[in-house]
Amino acid sequence: MRAQARKSGTPARRRRALLLIDFMNPFDFDGGAALAPRALMAARRTARLREKMRAAHVPVVYANDNFGRWEADFAAVIAHCRRQGGASAQIANLLAPAPGERSILKPRHSAFFGTPLEFLLDELRIDELVLTGIAADSCIMFTAHDAYLRKYALWVPGDCVASEQDAYRRAALAYMTRTLKADVTPVGHGSRAGRVPPSAARDRRC
Repeated sequence: MRAQARKSGTPARRRRALLLIDFMNPFDFDGGAALAPRALMAARRTARLREKMRAAHVPVVYANDNFGRWEADFAAVIAHCRRQGGASAQIANLLAPAPGERSILKPRHSAFFGTPLEFLLDELRIDELVLTGIAADSCIMFTAHDAYLRKYALWVPGDCVASEQDAYRRAALAYMTRTLKADVTPVGHGSRAGRVPPSAARDRRC
């Protein structure tokens, strides 16, 4: 029902959700040491954005890799990151969900693939997604692709996502701006959190 409503035209006013993607991370992989400090900076900015979103009653959804731990739930993933120490623990403590906030575990890169995310967003009548997290050139981009195909408006705050190298982040943001019509305005640039993005106008070429 809600998916059909999105396809019928652009609503005058959008209902958004904030997605925090893969912030709960042990960084125990090749490139993890380079990504960790950048992820921590993005997490600090995202924490400020999350508070603004909460104050505006915007739904907050955590979409996180299960790191192959099929027996784990999201609380177990957070606990594992806290035990890791360093940036993993700092981010887990900074961005731990509040009671009642929603979380899903994802088996692959996109937050949509193999998860109930689309059903949840339809239930919440969401039209716009705010994507934050890691990595900009991987899981953020895969999720943005799937969101664009489902005709969600996209805001990917450039200072709330991170990659192993900043060049990768900048290239990913440029691609999402050009191809997925995403607004990548950083949180640090004015009061972007409170208004409908210019990208709400859809690309009708396909």
